Amino acid sequence: MIGEGLVRADGQAKVTGRAVYVDDVRPEGCLYAATVRSPFAHARITGIRLDPDFDFSDVTVVTAADIPGENVVALMTDDQPALADKVVRHVMEPVALVAAPTREKALAAVSHILVDYEPLPALFDPERSRGHEPSLFGSDNVYSHITLVHGDPDGAFASAEGNADVRIIEGTYRVGLQEQLYIEPQGMIATHRVDAEGAPGLTLFGSMQCPFYVVKALSRVLGHKRFNVVQAVTGGGFGGKEEYPSLVAIHAALLALKSGKSVKLIYRRDEDLRATTKRHPCRLRYRTVVEVRTGRLLAFDGHMLFDGGAYNTLSPVVNSRGVIHAVGPYRCENVRSEALMVATNTPPNGAFRGFGAPQVQFAAERHLDRIARELGLDPLDVRRVNLYRDGDLTPTGQTLKDIGAKIVLEAALERAQRPLPPGNGSGRPGGGGQAARLAAGRGLALAWHGCGFTGNGEANLQGKADLALEGRDLRVYTSSTDIGQGTETIFPQIVAAALGIGVGRVSVAPPDTDLVPDSGPTVASRTAMVVGGVVLKAAQALRAALASEVGFDGDFDAMLDARTSDAVLRVREQYADDGTLVWDPKTYRGDAYPTFGWSCVIVDLEVDLDTGEVLYRRLVQATDVGRALNPVLASGQLEGGALQALGYATSEEVVLDERGCMRNDRLTNYIIPTALDAPEMETVLIEIPFAGGPFGAKGIGEIPHDVPHAAVAQAIERATGAVLDRLPMMPERVMAALERRR
Repeated sequence: MIGEGLVRADGQAKVTGRAVYVDDVRPEGCLYAATVRSPFAHARITGIRLDPDFDFSDVTVVTAADIPGENVVALMTDDQPALADKVVRHVMEPVALVAAPTREKALAAVSHILVDYEPLPALFDPERSRGHEPSLFGSDNVYSHITLVHGDPDGAFASAEGNADVRIIEGTYRVGLQEQLYIEPQGMIATHRVDAEGAPGLTLFGSMQCPFYVVKALSRVLGHKRFNVVQAVTGGGFGGKEEYPSLVAIHAALLALKSGKSVKLIYRRDEDLRATTKRHPCRLRYRTVVEVRTGRLLAFDGHMLFDGGAYNTLSPVVNSRGVIHAVGPYRCENVRSEALMVATNTPPNGAFRGFGAPQVQFAAERHLDRIARELGLDPLDVRRVNLYRDGDLTPTGQTLKDIGAKIVLEAALERAQRPLPPGNGSGRPGGGGQAARLAAGRGLALAWHGCGFTGNGEANLQGKADLALEGRDLRVYTSSTDIGQGTETIFPQIVAAALGIGVGRVSVAPPDTDLVPDSGPTVASRTAMVVGGVVLKAAQALRAALASEVGFDGDFDAMLDARTSDAVLRVREQYADDGTLVWDPKTYRGDAYPTFGWSCVIVDLEVDLDTGEVLYRRLVQATDVGRALNPVLASGQLEGGALQALGYATSEEVVLDERGCMRNDRLTNYIIPTALDAPEMETVLIEIPFAGGPFGAKGIGEIPHDVPHAAVAQAIERATGAVLDRLPMMPERVMAALERRR
């Protein structure tokens, strides 16, 4: 089964419309919810009143005063309230909730909740956030500050002064917000239930990545755990449904408790875009000492300033991965990598595929291009001389082995030798036809990505998985959700391969927190590699348990035939740290990740010299996947992530107004790539097995988003000479860069 491109288990239900998403469910007598949100970025709440001219007789209203437990969204810190109480810290912050018999009545009621505000000074500039007023977080508005030092960077920079053989090269790079834009908006249903002891409770059913995140958050707000959380079929996440659904679930639950009825809360698209988390914007300043003759990195000094928005969410984790990945897949003996995550009065930023790595690796790749430009070297040669090799040390002091950097580079270059497809300019409506002036260019970038949680994260979490023999079939019980990446397909493949049976006899239980153990969140490229490894252990444990029951270990079906009991046989396994990784979270020294993935991306494109539009022709990527459990699904993950990165590169710009609110809150003006924009894709799967993953598999969910945008920037420069060091590279910015070049 392993290595076969089996059809995805959930595919037929989704394409035929049988899959049940949260908005497909309509509990009898349910109310429809809506959210009252702040129009101010920073203000004091002085009162909340109901409009006496509106009929509230069938409307349930909830404010912070109705919260039975703690008014907090429990995550990394307790700074974010479930509903604003006394102060709002960003535009679109939830202040009150309503539920009514129809959506129309609920939306109408929102405009008749009269909230009195006293505006306060707002802070929008991350450059002046640290240590300045207004005070949004702690004593200095800093969510996270990490400094990683390796070797002697100060000495290396000092010795570079006056040395003709080396040069100090500096650059500043900027990346903007990016919206996850899952196809299905945020949504949750809260229904009433009675447990086995007759105690009343709730069931939360919704679109999410991490059911046990919701459990943690909801238990603090309700003050009890008489509820269960069930993942609905989820229309995409990309991190946007990691931590944010906790807030949606809290709101639905509060309304259900007060009304005594089921409540459905589904965001409108414009509301989803304006209110939910985005990828963190970042300003990056890099200084390097390089060898003039070769471009070899001798010292690196990088300073990253991330904007976390109004609440902490998961920002420290983004800061952490950013500081570790800042130099890219390139060795350097003297490194200072400093990352600062600060607060502003903009909507909170949070989880997004890549978790800080796409921001910093864009800067790393553009800085290598700058080195090549200033020294008159070939950008490819600069990369070759700096790539990691077996035995090299990372900035955290981790010794690398089984490095795939050179392998993916050569594989991508070989595949890129194939003839290009026809150019896009003449065949596109409005593309200028034969009169279009198009300049062709090719760009190349390389990425590394730590698989799984940083440091001791997995050892602390100890994710669990159950496997049950139910009759002659098996059922996998985990809280690892399928959000389109194929979990419901690869887990049965792992079990079937381990037991030597047909994959059709293995299924995955719905992620219901009453039924499944906590496997950890569906994030960090850990589902296949880490939880899949636990599932493999469970399959081995179940075989051993069955062998013990029947008295021999042999063919699985033969053991089943020898069974005299028809009782369910269920085993549980959990992640166990083997003690080989050593990590100090205080100094950021040691083994940051159990393994790394490696990728090379080559982009061929054309630039319209009259409009600045970038037209993609082909994207080649060669990626180390460890072992492709299902090559079709693996290729789909890589291609989808790469296309998302192309949107980050040239079309996806979040435009904020003077209140910090997203202005382009529609699919008509927040532009993501469509099938018409997508280039031909060539995907090469490189297999360098990782002993800690099931059958050698590594995590691949995030690495395809890490550097395609950097390859695009190099390709534009090679085509036109225009240098762009800011994302996104919209046509207006391309034209401005062309003017500067002229």
